[in-house]
Amino acid sequence: MTKLLSSSPEPSTAYDKARDDTIGAPLWLLAELTYRCPLQCPYCSNPLDFASQQKELSTDEWRDVLHQARAMGAVQMGFSGGEPLVRDDLEELVAEARELGFYTNLITSGLGLDEARILALRDAGLDHIQISLQAADEEMAAALAGSKKAHAKKLAMARAVKAAGYPMVLNVVLHRHNIDQIDKVIALCVELGADAVELANCQLYGWAHLNRAGLLPSRSQLDAAEATTQRWRQQLAAEGKDMRLLFVVPDYYAERPKACMGGWGAIFMTVTPDGTVLPCHSARELPMTFPTVREQPLNSIWYESFSFNRFRGDEWMPSPCRECDERHKDFGGCRCQAYLLTGDETATDPVCGLSPQHGLIEAARAEAAADNRSVAELTPRNKRESQVFCRE
Repeated sequence: MTKLLSSSPEPSTAYDKARDDTIGAPLWLLAELTYRCPLQCPYCSNPLDFASQQKELSTDEWRDVLHQARAMGAVQMGFSGGEPLVRDDLEELVAEARELGFYTNLITSGLGLDEARILALRDAGLDHIQISLQAADEEMAAALAGSKKAHAKKLAMARAVKAAGYPMVLNVVLHRHNIDQIDKVIALCVELGADAVELANCQLYGWAHLNRAGLLPSRSQLDAAEATTQRWRQQLAAEGKDMRLLFVVPDYYAERPKACMGGWGAIFMTVTPDGTVLPCHSARELPMTFPTVREQPLNSIWYESFSFNRFRGDEWMPSPCRECDERHKDFGGCRCQAYLLTGDETATDPVCGLSPQHGLIEAARAEAAADNRSVAELTPRNKRESQVFCRE
């Protein structure tokens, strides 16, 4: 059995900054239990080389992670992936998290779920289930997911989750190929009895960045979708229906960057299937080495590691971020996005209209406008394609 580290003395690290009161405790833990998934969505945020990462943490190792995170002050956690339902020990880990006092959320495609497992998860103490939908109709959903059965399964499981007494929370990733269906998507969510719907325009990391030119919607598509969403909000309110609609604008159409994860190493911590600890789920794309729970305790990683301290505060910021009055609101924007666009993880996020490299965003929009690929021509997220990137 792999030696667990929760009671181990903290090792010395490459970063010698003294611990101080400016570094708060992590509040949110995302447990990416596995990168295995039956779907092939071309916008998946998993790393391109996920096929090389086979050594998943054992049940005991995940238990130890939960204990360490809770002892540090984390109060909310999500079980994610890949598809977390692939793990046979999911219910056991949910029960452990419940016993420790976490508020728990399962982020799932719904595949691998059935009525019996929903009840087992409820009995284990799971608080919340979020199911993803690809589209309003079966044909588009099948093209995106790479599965003809997935759409019907998702709808059945959404109804079963509602029947089991869970809040009905649905997530729909929007992009060029399904955003024009938004009226039908929202109508479907109403039919399913959703309590909340996240209409999340595709954030361009991982496989989504690889397929960026074929996914980014046009400005006219985006404006029409926002108008449709607002119309539905008004209609639902007039009918006395309390279904919350959250519309997430794609970064490439914003003039200021988002405060990514509430700031680097501020409140959010991700543990990947092999135990690598990240400040956000996309940080593995950066040219940095991140520690693992098999090497160091979480406490040491969070407070002392170079990687978690690298972009805390504002000393690292270049101009114009360093002089900007909003630097403590957006923290210089997303480090992963800055790196993917500029090759420099310290650069001002080009999404910002003040960035000297904002033209990269405009160029990306123009590239997307000229891209006429169908869904079938996008690169699917699957093991075979991932192995290509493992060799590079």
